[in-house]
Amino acid sequence: MYMKFIPIALVVLSSVCYHVSQKSTPSGLNPIVALIVTYVTASVVSILSYFVFVPKSDLVGLLEAIKNANWASLLLGFTVVGLELGFLLAYRAGWNISIAGLLSNTLVALMLIPVGLLLFKETISLTSVIGVVICITGLIFVSR
Repeated sequence: MYMKFIPIALVVLSSVCYHVSQKSTPSGLNPIVALIVTYVTASVVSILSYFVFVPKSDLVGLLEAIKNANWASLLLGFTVVGLELGFLLAYRAGWNISIAGLLSNTLVALMLIPVGLLLFKETISLTSVIGVVICITGLIFVSR
């Protein structure tokens, strides 16, 4: 049961740190340079994590594993840059940390409903529809 919630806890903790870091990035730092520092750090952490968490790992194994990546990993790289740059620019434009994440994540959640229905053949319940209405109502209140 706990293993189901540990990943969500990691996402929540990481997201809070993410938004605090984005909001705390110096305004004089070029946004692209900020991204370079971010991704060099992320690359080092990812490579080290591979060697720590993958049993009997070595460089050859890492290179072999990379061969299994498909278009989704490449697209994820582009989209993460868009997310990072978008939030950095939003905060520099004056968005409050308490509103920018809420607004964008709610809009993303609403947009993922038709994606889930159409691309992944997911279903939606009456409870979910009620949740959507509540989200839209919340967006109206938050954006005023």
